[in-house]
Formats: sequence, structure tokens, C-alpha cells
Amino acid sequence: MMSLIDNTILFVKKQLENTEGGHDWFHIERVYKNALLIAQGENCDLTVVKLGALLHDVADSKFHDGDETVGPKMARAFLESENTPEETIQHVINIIENISFKGGNFDRKFHSKELDIVQDADRLDAIGAIGIARAFNYGGFKNRTLHNPNIPVNLNMSKEEYKKTEAPTINHFYEKLLLLKDRMNTETGKKIALERHHYMEGFLSQFYAEWDGEK
Repeated sequence: MMSLIDNTILFVKKQLENTEGGHDWFHIERVYKNALLIAQGENCDLTVVKLGALLHDVADSKFHDGDETVGPKMARAFLESENTPEETIQHVINIIENISFKGGNFDRKFHSKELDIVQDADRLDAIGAIGIARAFNYGGFKNRTLHNPNIPVNLNMSKEEYKKTEAPTINHFYEKLLLLKDRMNTETGKKIALERHHYMEGFLSQFYAEWDGEK
């Protein structure tokens, strides 16, 4: 007999068919694995962690004209169809609604250990080698330039400005990726993030040296 988690995996895979490569099923799978790893050292509801990780990007607002209600609605309808307890459903919805970076100038309206774990797991997939690959993949998807020294980094974007930015991909490192190390919630997340952060710093040093014809 299929479990709730098995059914959720099938549901998410179906929903994310033909999705942009940085936000596809493999992104979900990596976040799921990260979440399980972090959860090992935390006192948490593992079912909520698993469901939150699997459903956190089932309908990313970036691909739904910025509508942040699509994902929570879709997740709720699915979980209700699986006869999931309301308390669990609401907790998962709270995770989906509060997980995103949103320009960094966004205060979480909900707090739980499970959200801490899933948020760290999601943020780990945004940094390091995978994070670099995802950033440029999405930049190409949006037809953004790699780098333009004449376009300054903006660290004071509102949530709406962040969602609509068309800045070069390199700016995204400073506007989000390099900030995540200091925004991790769990000790495991912080440790892994530090290693991935150093990897990105090395990449940027090499990038600028090549850009300027020094190497």
C-alpha cells in the first residue's frame, strides 16, 4: 500500500514535469535529502518535515505571475485528498508560505523547528556548486546577462522589486546567495552552508579574473 509520502512524491513529480531546471523535481529531491540530513540532529515532526520539503515548491510563484497563493492551495487540496490531519496540513502550508527569501527584507510570520529545517534545506540548494548552476540556469531562462559592471547591486529591494528584478546573474550572488550563510537556522545547516559559501567565493574570484583578462 502506498504511503502518504510515496503519494506526495508522485504528485510533485507530476506537477513539476517540464519545469525550469533549477526548480524541477531534482531540486525537490535534493531539498528533501538535505532536510532528512538536518532533521537527524533536531527534535522535530519528521512527517511535517518530509511533506514541507516535498511540497514547498509545488507551484513556485515565479512561474505563476508572482501569485503566492497557488502553491499553498494546491498543497492543501492534495493533502486533503489524502485525508491528512488538518493540524499537519496547516503546518505544511505555513512552511510553504514562509520559506522564501523574498529579497531578504521579509519577516517570517510563522516559526517552527520544522520550518527551520526545510528552509535551511532549501537554502543549501541555492548555494555552492549546485547554487551556482541554478543561478545561471535561471538567468538564462529569463534571458539575463551574466554580468554588467555598470549595474550596481541592490540590497534594499522590496519583496515586489526582488520578484521583478532583471539584474545580471552575478548580482544575484550579492543580493541573495552570499547572504544565506548567516541566515541559516540549524547547526547542521550552518556548517554545510559555510563550506558552500567558500566555494562560491572561490568561483567569483576566478570569474572576475577571467572577466578582466587576468587569467
